[in-house]
Amino acid sequence: MKAIHGIKHYLQQAVTVAALVGLLGGLAQAAETKGHPDTAGWKNLFATDLSDAQAAPGEWIFENGELFAKGHGTLWTKEAYGNFILDLEFKVTKGANSGVFLRAGNVKDILSALEIQVHETTDGGRYGMVGAIYDAKAPSKSMGKPAGEWNRYTITCKDSRISLVFNGEEVYDVDLNDWKEARKNPDGTPNKFGKALKDYARKGPLGFQGVHGKDGSNVWFRNLKIKALD
Repeated sequence: MKAIHGIKHYLQQAVTVAALVGLLGGLAQAAETKGHPDTAGWKNLFATDLSDAQAAPGEWIFENGELFAKGHGTLWTKEAYGNFILDLEFKVTKGANSGVFLRAGNVKDILSALEIQVHETTDGGRYGMVGAIYDAKAPSKSMGKPAGEWNRYTITCKDSRISLVFNGEEVYDVDLNDWKEARKNPDGTPNKFGKALKDYARKGPLGFQGVHGKDGSNVWFRNLKIKALD
């Protein structure tokens, strides 16, 4: 009888632990999706054959539902976007460095577009960390996951305002009109942009930077969905 009682007690404890683990997992998943939209019915940003994209042949491929960079070149949409919500997931290997470009004024000049940084959580300084608007705005907190894990961005562009929800947290909501001078951020720090961000194009192609960084590093994107707000 003692043995049977012991087995029952063990099973009860196991069920309790399993329930607790399930609850914690559910809470973690809910936290990560908080602030992100339901993208059902949204437009796919790219066709799986990339017929609606601009890129050097063979540098980007769709495989198993994932967009994969095989080279260093940038993949651009053929379509120009103005006001929109872009939702996507990404993951990188250790040492990888990539980015999402917004509303490019000229696809031959990546500095004509704002870049949302995509790379390792610990890579880059204040304006280069993952989630930052490159050289212009750091996220309010570090939300990136370790290399090899999927992250989620929801990027909203509405006229002069740019916001980012990163793994369930809004990490900035900025007004480009606050960037009034070339090569200077509102807080007085320098940047690399030859004209004030308030004068950047409000409509243009979106882009994804090919992998940079350590040899053999890679970047993947999936579930790229867009909703026009115009």
